[in-house]
Amino acid sequence: MRWEGRRKSDNFEDRRGSGGSIFGRAGLPRGGRVRIPRGGSSGGVRRAGGGSIILFIIVAIGLWVFVGINPLQLLEMISGGQGGGPVVTQQAPERSARQQAEDGETLGLLRVTLAETEDTWSQIFDNSGASYEPTTLVVYAGQTPTGCGFGAAAAGPFYCPNDRKVYIDLTFFELLARRLDAPGDFAQAYVLAHEVGHHVQNQTGVLGKFHQARQRLSEGDANALSVRVELQADCYAGVWAHSARELGILEEGDIQEAIAAAAAVGDDTMQRRSQGYVVPESFNHGTADQRTRWFQTGFQSGSPSDCDTLEGTGL
Repeated sequence: MRWEGRRKSDNFEDRRGSGGSIFGRAGLPRGGRVRIPRGGSSGGVRRAGGGSIILFIIVAIGLWVFVGINPLQLLEMISGGQGGGPVVTQQAPERSARQQAEDGETLGLLRVTLAETEDTWSQIFDNSGASYEPTTLVVYAGQTPTGCGFGAAAAGPFYCPNDRKVYIDLTFFELLARRLDAPGDFAQAYVLAHEVGHHVQNQTGVLGKFHQARQRLSEGDANALSVRVELQADCYAGVWAHSARELGILEEGDIQEAIAAAAAVGDDTMQRRSQGYVVPESFNHGTADQRTRWFQTGFQSGSPSDCDTLEGTGL
């Protein structure tokens, strides 16, 4: 992606040195986070006994109830499959000089990507007689308070509709490249564009209706509806990628990078990596095939009206 020298968004917060409260303002997660899940990584966890295990259980249950992460899958994800009762640490590990330099490059890419999504969605909203209000990107390390409660790196990138912000721990991109085999700057851009897609859904009222609807649905039906919401965000990411192509900032291989990232975070791919088998009724983001197909739909048409994953749901 040809991002160097382009406008960087000012809707950005860098909290990596702030060391936020482990529980945020409300003590436990409260509502509405929508995220791309992450795979296993031993970074940012430690082994502990007694009270630390209890703390992990509390956090895991909160993530399960409010975010949709199975505690057993979370345990597998953040322990790297080694067991031993890991918990999220209070302080993120020190970054090497090389890692800090890479972080600087990633921040530049993300801020340019965010600026490009602002331009794309502002134009789309203007064309429909509406006004687009940009989201804010928050970069943090380890954990941070959010409008939706506790935010932890183990949950992967996520969007909080309560404060209308996207949260990303930069170490996720290392995991995406090295553990999930989806490297590249446009893979990173896709992740951010997907979360911005959730912000678009929040502004159009889709997320609010979804969170209301899932309260009265069975777990299976709620998961199925969640998949449709996530696939629309993937399609919206494709809509932005279409705009990026029109601007001439895509390079050869960029779309393949995004497709690889979408496939890497498919529910079936993630479950095979973490537990060796898939449980389709527990899917809440969509399969690798679904995610790549809907991203390509948005990319090929460039029109949000073609992202009709919610047709017939009432959302």
